[in-house]
Amino acid sequence: MGQTRTITALEIQKRNKERVNVYLDGEFAFGLNLMAAAQLRKGQQLSEADIAILRDDDAVTQAIERAIRLLARRPRSIQEIRRKLQDKDIPETVINAAIERLTERGYLDDREFARYWVENRQMFKPMGARALRYELRQKGISHTIIDQILAEMVEDDSAAYLAAQKRAPRLRGKTQAEFRQKLSAYLQRRGFGYDAIRQAIAQLIEAYKAEDPSFFTSEVEGE
Repeated sequence: MGQTRTITALEIQKRNKERVNVYLDGEFAFGLNLMAAAQLRKGQQLSEADIAILRDDDAVTQAIERAIRLLARRPRSIQEIRRKLQDKDIPETVINAAIERLTERGYLDDREFARYWVENRQMFKPMGARALRYELRQKGISHTIIDQILAEMVEDDSAAYLAAQKRAPRLRGKTQAEFRQKLSAYLQRRGFGYDAIRQAIAQLIEAYKAEDPSFFTSEVEGE
C-alpha cells in the first residue's frame, strides 16, 4: 500500500472566500474551490494519487473559471479561449480538459460564436463576406462553419448598401465622381465585391438626387 497523508486542516482563504487551503500533516499542501473541498474532511487519509487528482481537477476548474470570466464580457471562439489560457502559461493538458468541459456545458460553440460575430458586424459595422471570412478565420473558426454561416446570414448587396448609407453623410459636398470614388474605396476595404459596391453607390446617388439635391456639389458627372 502506498504512502498516505492526513488532512489536518481545511481553511477558507482570507482573500478568496470561494477557495479553501488544504493542510496535510500540518503543512499547507494546496488550494481547492469550495465545491471540491466540501468532499474532504479533517482526518481523512489521501494517497499520492488522490492528491494528484485533486490538484489536477483544481487546475482545470481554475482554467474554466478564468475562461468564464472572459466569456462574461463577450462570446469567444474556442481558439480565442485557448490563446488566452496559453498566455497564462497553463499546461496544454489542462487547457484541453477545460475546453472540453466548457464545450460540453455549452459555454463554447464555434457555430454560435460565428453567428454572433456576423450579427454584430451587420448591426454595427457592415462588411462583405470576404472581410467576414478573414475575421472569422483569425478567430480560429473552421472553413466549414464559416461557409455555412455566411451562406445563411450574409447578403453582400444589402450589407453593402447599409455600409454605404452609414458612410455617405461624411461625403456631403463632394461631386458625384468624388462620392463614387471615395465610397467605392471604403466599401472595398470592407470586403465587398465590385457588383455589390456599384449597385449600392448607384442606389445612394439616385436617392440623394431625389431627396436631398443639395447633397452633391454642382459638378455632377455627365452634365
